[in-house]
Amino acid sequence: MPQQHVLTITSIILACWVVFIIAWERISPYRKGLAFFREGFWIDLVWYTLIQSFFLKILIFDYIIAPLQARFDLSHFHLISNWPVALQVVLFFVTHDLYIYLFHRFQHSNKVFWRIHEAHHSGKEVDFLAGSRSHIVEIIINQTIEFAPIILLGANPMVIPIKALLDAMFGMFIHANVKVNLGKFKYFINSPQLHLWHHANYQEVFHANFATKLSVWDYLFGTVYDPGHAPGDKPENWGLYYDYPKDYFLQHAFSVKRFDEKALLKYPWFKWYYTLRSRIMNRIQELVPINNPEREIHFEPPVIEPAVIKQEDNVLQQN
Repeated sequence: MPQQHVLTITSIILACWVVFIIAWERISPYRKGLAFFREGFWIDLVWYTLIQSFFLKILIFDYIIAPLQARFDLSHFHLISNWPVALQVVLFFVTHDLYIYLFHRFQHSNKVFWRIHEAHHSGKEVDFLAGSRSHIVEIIINQTIEFAPIILLGANPMVIPIKALLDAMFGMFIHANVKVNLGKFKYFINSPQLHLWHHANYQEVFHANFATKLSVWDYLFGTVYDPGHAPGDKPENWGLYYDYPKDYFLQHAFSVKRFDEKALLKYPWFKWYYTLRSRIMNRIQELVPINNPEREIHFEPPVIEPAVIKQEDNVLQQN
């Protein structure tokens, strides 16, 4: 099948999956009352999903993997190129998922690598789009390790779009605000039933539920946490316990140098930048007629709520 046809088919499947997940969240929510346009929605969609993904795709494939291929191309050995495409996909799906489990677990136990992972845990309203919030460095590391072997080993070109489709579908599914019980399948396939607990602000899950696609890794290595009920539904029950920037660029700066974004408001240039998005949104609201005045919303920089895990309980997250 021509590569372009594969890209078209995977794109259509992904679009249908997005519609399905959105509908599922509305029909059977894990946490009732979560707004579709929740806090951080536009940052996750515009900055992380669209802009960051676009530029990192160019960086990873053209400026990291391509030079590696020119120097370490192993395709002439035909190690896997003669395998059926389905078998190639399974190979890279399983091996990369095991790597992600191990690297994810390492990030939660290392102060330096936690800095490039904490953004992923910063959202207090987790939904299908929340999985896109990942630090640039984290994406570069994970996607290079994911796609470089596929290219260097000379796998069928169809493997990359198929693998990328599975990544996107699972990423949306395990973070989706949907109530689901996989029964016995939960021991093998990951789902919101386990992964949403990983995004909850409880000590029990800071070192648990690291799996992304295959939950079998958590069961195999003894890191599963499944109490049989959902986390609390208050803001302090989710995300990080400490103050974390809400802006895309500040989130990346925070990984390098800790600061209090509210304290920076004393600088006029920062205050102008920090309130720019809220002023734009309020301006748009003024231009768009609102039928029900009682539902009028004024966008302000969000207030960060206190959380369950206290500062002395987990030094790793704050350092």
